Amino acid sequence: MPTHRNGNQASGATVVHTLPPRQRKVRILATLGPASANPEMIAALHRAGADAFRVNMSHGDHAGHAKVIAAIRALEKATGRPSTILVDLQGPKLRVGTFADGPAELVTGQAFVLDTDPVPGDAQRVHLPHPELFAALEPGTRLLIDDGKLVLRVKSVTSDCIATIVEVGGRISDRKGVNVPDVVVPLAALTEKDRRDLSFALEQHVDWIALSFVQRPEDVAEARRLIGGKAALLVKFEKPAGVARLEEILEIADAAMVARGDLGVELPPEAVPPLQKRIVATARRLGKPVVVATQMLESMIVSPTPTRAEVSDVATAIYDGADAIMLSAETAAGAWPVEAVTMMDSIARSVEGDPDYYRRLHFTETFPDATTADALAEAAGGIIATIAADAIICFTASGSTARRVARERPGAPLLILTPKREAARRLGLLWGAHAVPTKDIGSFEEMIAKGKRMALRHGVGQAGAKLVMMAGVPFGTPGSTNVLHVATLTGDELKGYA
Repeated sequence: MPTHRNGNQASGATVVHTLPPRQRKVRILATLGPASANPEMIAALHRAGADAFRVNMSHGDHAGHAKVIAAIRALEKATGRPSTILVDLQGPKLRVGTFADGPAELVTGQAFVLDTDPVPGDAQRVHLPHPELFAALEPGTRLLIDDGKLVLRVKSVTSDCIATIVEVGGRISDRKGVNVPDVVVPLAALTEKDRRDLSFALEQHVDWIALSFVQRPEDVAEARRLIGGKAALLVKFEKPAGVARLEEILEIADAAMVARGDLGVELPPEAVPPLQKRIVATARRLGKPVVVATQMLESMIVSPTPTRAEVSDVATAIYDGADAIMLSAETAAGAWPVEAVTMMDSIARSVEGDPDYYRRLHFTETFPDATTADALAEAAGGIIATIAADAIICFTASGSTARRVARERPGAPLLILTPKREAARRLGLLWGAHAVPTKDIGSFEEMIAKGKRMALRHGVGQAGAKLVMMAGVPFGTPGSTNVLHVATLTGDELKGYA
């Protein structure tokens, strides 16, 4: 592991360890759980290629999660690379009650009732402890039980009874989940548990909050109010109602996730792939990072190798230009967590090495807003292509300049220099980004000199390399990107520096 000094003259400077940029653009988000929640395994996943870590609040307790978060931050100190932590809130969970004599068998075509009576159920009825559904459902709507294994069609509804016909039968047992795809459920996206978990996550200074059960923009606005700018907000698109208001929701979110597991329960399986492409393309056009998640290498939960179909699925998300691809149970509870990350890294490198990769990336057109920053970001992409520049260097306080540049999916490495460690950590989900916390700059000359030094230190340029630099004047003012400069490295810029 190379060691470098952190940007000042050699005398008296502090030596820190740094890692070079990943040799791929797409980011890998790994979920931590029983198979991977210890410091040694977290470090192994990072070495294998994990760029960010997901902490799932549906499982475990705050004490355990705090240890995991501390281990990730310790890894940051050891490697010199900002660590990115996403906390995923559980959201509301709709479930049936219990059964008196164990699981019941429902037969296709029979009547079945869900009611407000807490008495344990049988093959004719069961308690449904969610009064909101009695007001929302109407004849003709569907209830999906146990991830869609059973399908009930509503025949009639009163204030205390939902009469249904079983369309797809099977075994039903205690507290199985209920999905309601045909209506907007009158439930807030944040439960009391979610609010407690959110407070905990903010106290731990995590970087991203993932919001579940989003159906309308108001859900996002409430979460953003509670977060208060202390973390970035990612919206999980897992319900048809949320997808129906995709652009409205994305406008007020910081990032998106294609949560294919829940979408695949509430929608026909064949409807999910086009929706995935639509969500990815929309997020890219709006300049918001987008994560594709769920069952990407599902067979690697039990097998050291994936199926060819899974490899193709991961490759498709990368060709579509997703910012990040996520592993769930593969790394949280699987038998081969490191191998799953290694495989995903290998797939990404192979796809990005395809000569047609960048052409396919630009099937999605991105149009700049009428701002100076957007105009410069678009121009930077053209300059790179014209002069074969070796790297883009962005000086940014908030990360907005980097997001604008990444939206254009440039063909050169993206080195982001920021005085705010929080901004560097949040950029761990951004396509192509290698973020480095460093002291702020105060002049144009300092920008050029520092940009050259950092390019050499982080291996994105050598003697003769052309660098495209972007910053804002006055320096240190967020949202003021108005400078685009091309510089050439001589290779001796680190003389007098370590």
